[in-house]
Amino acid sequence: MLKLADVLERVNSLIGNTLCWAALAMMLLQFVIVLLRYVFGYSYIFLDEGVLYFHAALFMLGAGYTFLVNAHVRVDIFYAKCTERTQAWIDLFGHLFLLTPALIVLIWFSWPYVRGSWAILEGPISVGGIPASYLLKSLIPAYCVLLLIQGVAAFIRDIAKLRGARA
Repeated sequence: MLKLADVLERVNSLIGNTLCWAALAMMLLQFVIVLLRYVFGYSYIFLDEGVLYFHAALFMLGAGYTFLVNAHVRVDIFYAKCTERTQAWIDLFGHLFLLTPALIVLIWFSWPYVRGSWAILEGPISVGGIPASYLLKSLIPAYCVLLLIQGVAAFIRDIAKLRGARA
């Protein structure tokens, strides 16, 4: 089972490492926008939307990687003081009864919205923007799937901890 967790975690690891380059690209694009606007007096809406697309992709696709490296927000008033076994039980509860249902509900309610956007190949958010709003909206189910993948991997590792295996 731990091999399955390794395979699942590789998905988010690969995406997270790729997103590091996307962050650099977003920063460079923002630099170009500022340079064009304030030095040359030009402004392009599609470039501004490009930063928006990069930003959305970084947060939505990077959530699984953030979960993988345990860098997500955690309110650990008591959690940090618990034993590793108790932490595993708390995490199992969170994965089963909080994370998974929330992501399933989000997929359920966002899917018609995303499907409709793809059906008409929805155009830009603003006039002159990137004519691919459907790609931006597709980040919602992608976010859910990547977090679910990481949730399953974390669930497997927590079960292994409870069984005494080295996770």
